[in-house]
Amino acid sequence: MPAVSKGDGMRGLAVFISDIRNCKSKEAEIKRINKELANIRSKFKGDKALDGYSKKKYVCKLLFIFLLGHDIDFGHMEAVNLLSSNKYTEKQIGYLFISVLVNSNSELIRLINNAIKNDLASRNPTFMCLALHCIANVGSREMGEAFAADIPRILVAGDSMDSVKQSAALCLLRLYKASPDLVPMGEWTARVVHLLNDQHMGVVTAAVSLITCLCKKNPDDFKTCVSLAVSRLSRIVSSASTDLQDYTYYFVPAPWLSVKLLRLLQCYPPPEDAAVKGRLVECLETVLNKAQEPPKSKKVQHSNAKNAILFETISLIIHYDSEPNLLVRACNQLGQFLQHRETNLRYLALESMCTLASSEFSHEAVKTHIDTVINALKTERDVSVRQRAADLLYAMCDRSNAKQIVSEMLRYLETADYAIREEIVLKVAILAEKYAVDYSWYVDTILNLIRIAGDYVSEEVWYRVLQIVTNRDDVQGYAAKTVFEALQAPACHENMVKVGGYILGEFGNLIAGDPRSSPPVQFSLLHSKFHLCSVATRALLLSTYIKFINLFPETKATIQGVLRAGSQLRNADVELQQRAVEYLTLSSVASTDVLATVLEEMPPFPERESSILAKLKRKKGPGAGSALDDGRRDPSSNDINGGMEPTPSTVSTPSPSADLLGLRAAPPPAAPPASAGAGNLLVDVFDGPAAQPSLGPTPEEAFLSELEPPAPESPMALLADPAPAAEHPRHLAPPAPSGLIWVCPGGLGQRDSDGALPPPPTAGRMYLFYGNKTSVQFQNFSPTVVHPGDLQTHILSGPLAVQTKRVAAQVDGGAQVQQVLNIECLRDFLTPPLLSVRFRYGGAPQALTLKLPVTINKFFQPTEMAAQDFFQRWKQLSLPQQEAQKIFKANHPMDAEVTKAKVRDRGRVCRPMNFVGAGIIQTKALQVGCLLRLEPNAQAQMYRLTLRTSKEPVSRHLCELLAQQF
Repeated sequence: MPAVSKGDGMRGLAVFISDIRNCKSKEAEIKRINKELANIRSKFKGDKALDGYSKKKYVCKLLFIFLLGHDIDFGHMEAVNLLSSNKYTEKQIGYLFISVLVNSNSELIRLINNAIKNDLASRNPTFMCLALHCIANVGSREMGEAFAADIPRILVAGDSMDSVKQSAALCLLRLYKASPDLVPMGEWTARVVHLLNDQHMGVVTAAVSLITCLCKKNPDDFKTCVSLAVSRLSRIVSSASTDLQDYTYYFVPAPWLSVKLLRLLQCYPPPEDAAVKGRLVECLETVLNKAQEPPKSKKVQHSNAKNAILFETISLIIHYDSEPNLLVRACNQLGQFLQHRETNLRYLALESMCTLASSEFSHEAVKTHIDTVINALKTERDVSVRQRAADLLYAMCDRSNAKQIVSEMLRYLETADYAIREEIVLKVAILAEKYAVDYSWYVDTILNLIRIAGDYVSEEVWYRVLQIVTNRDDVQGYAAKTVFEALQAPACHENMVKVGGYILGEFGNLIAGDPRSSPPVQFSLLHSKFHLCSVATRALLLSTYIKFINLFPETKATIQGVLRAGSQLRNADVELQQRAVEYLTLSSVASTDVLATVLEEMPPFPERESSILAKLKRKKGPGAGSALDDGRRDPSSNDINGGMEPTPSTVSTPSPSADLLGLRAAPPPAAPPASAGAGNLLVDVFDGPAAQPSLGPTPEEAFLSELEPPAPESPMALLADPAPAAEHPRHLAPPAPSGLIWVCPGGLGQRDSDGALPPPPTAGRMYLFYGNKTSVQFQNFSPTVVHPGDLQTHILSGPLAVQTKRVAAQVDGGAQVQQVLNIECLRDFLTPPLLSVRFRYGGAPQALTLKLPVTINKFFQPTEMAAQDFFQRWKQLSLPQQEAQKIFKANHPMDAEVTKAKVRDRGRVCRPMNFVGAGIIQTKALQVGCLLRLEPNAQAQMYRLTLRTSKEPVSRHLCELLAQQF
């Protein structure tokens, strides 16, 4: 950098900064800034031309004011003028101002680009570096389009200075990350790769960063870099600290370049050339040998640099997974770090050994450190280190040490941090199932798991144990006995009650011969927990009671008394009330044979993979598959009822990430049959039967149909977790936990997958899916619901209450995330909510705003009304403000059957080809009755739609909405 002359001190700037720092209050600071802004503005607008020094000084003051948090709306042209100066300091300030304040959409961008082109063509290395830094700092697509073709030429030019090559490589890297499609590397590839042989270490360091990024997208184009990278790495590793004095950091030669080269090699498989591979193995062995040498300095910087190279070397050894000797040596080296006094080293050692444990060459070596890892799980102060220790125990587990590891995890679970308890529970459940020597041990382990951490035992865990017990005759009696004993504890977790209710309802007869567990004792034990449980568990227990009537006829009178109690028959919860009424009637009316047929024992579940592993993968996040899948499958492992591919006959309950909209799957439910006295129904026409092909998709269907679920074999399929129906004890469980949440073009709601009716239409749930189709990660990803007009969030006084579930702030390339919206209609509304999605893509902020398909008709409930009542009510709603009418041309072919399907007319019409209907807008605050009359004119291809409701805004809004559908 050129030396700053004596006159460049800018005393005026120093005085201004001093005045700002001496201000005693915010008001005084603003006053001083406004005074300075007025002075600068007058200088810029004055007749007297300013020299370069004055422009630089005033532009510096504007830049300082902007950094204080104040808006700057002038001075941009003066900064652009500084770019044409031949003085370094003036040009530097101009580029600095542009990099910080000028927007990529600015009108001055063309002038700026011209100035940058002039500097790039000047062959002045200082000016070229300033221009390249500006391009990289702004990084806009416009600049990428303007200079993407010039920068590679500068990078590989033989007469470019080393400093210019460094800046060009890093600038090109910045542009590639922002806009990969703008960087044409085809003709420059070979010459860029050969920069790895450059004599200047700074150029090599910058080139490695660029090549590492480029080869991830086009690995075949850059595969020649492997031999050059190995050659360069060998020279660095074998050199003494005195050979690379300018790039030696605390006696470690070029540590940053070494780490970058090792990461570049991890983008490719082991070299096929025997000479190159041998040289690389020699490098890796040298690094491992140097790790054993005594340190050359006691400074922490020396150990950090040395260990950075060592851990990256171990990562490359693990990546190749082809050199048994190196893998074992790496494991032994990591084992030494497990007891190191530095916490970060222990963490990194545990993390690396997790990956080593999946290799068949090093698995046995990893197992030798089991006692050290268990001790770390017990004694480590840092929760993140304890979590890595748990991950390593999970990874090193096999049939020989499963009982020891599971027992240690259970013991640790009693005092584990709340943040990792659920993950520990899932791991214990998976290991217990995968390596169970006998089923009784598996049952004991899961029940012990529920006892210790019942709040963190998810439905997948206890569904799975029920499936396994149902499928294994030899464990059913033991499971019934064990769960009966567990239920006798004074404090019993609700999940234990669920498991006990199911198992005793199915297999309680296997222990009924013992007087201590006779049928009345079993019933009394379960019923003593009834009043302490949630609605879902009570519903399951009611199903257990009706099972008892079939298994133990002597309990029939007692159970019928419970079902007949007022607290059941008049229960406020409709699910409990319905079960009590139906079970009581079934037990009273049905014969013994019918009862035995209806309540027969559950058949074995179809064997399929456990859903617990998929849940653990989702919890660990993207990229965790390799560590959790454990490709090193133990041939002697005993996967209980798991590990098999689903049979073709297996039927799965769709998950929320499956076809939520019903646009691609089964047809919608048929309309209910018309009863003798049924009138015409006005329904949500968006939610009618499937439209004829000639009608085309509605705008909402076109928008929502974009939410196609990922293919099962794609990486994004991990985001979907189809919960198999076989894993859900359907006959005992309440409908809500396994309910298929659906969002269709016509409304929101929750419906059980076995056909139970949805809840009242005042509330609904919507699933949104965000997919990143690029290869670049989205940063600061933040979708929020914005409410224009009269909508408010989480405020009961507003018409809609919308609760959103937070999503991850980063969305990897090719990944998909899900967000759940819980929506409740408090009162009528006119404006739909908006979805605002903000994120950073390639460093640039992005914003999208979309309308959510939530309108007032989504909360519409059809009503049956006789024709006489309809016309009487029609006359009552005769005030002008209660009626809205619209005459419009038909948007679709006027097919009487299609129109009838949309309105669901049952034949009661005012006159031929006229349609009428009735319904109610359901909100939490009030109900709005609605009457409809649709009069088609086939000759003119027009409709007249008349709406009458008890509220004027609802009439007008509904009329506009429904007119779009005919």
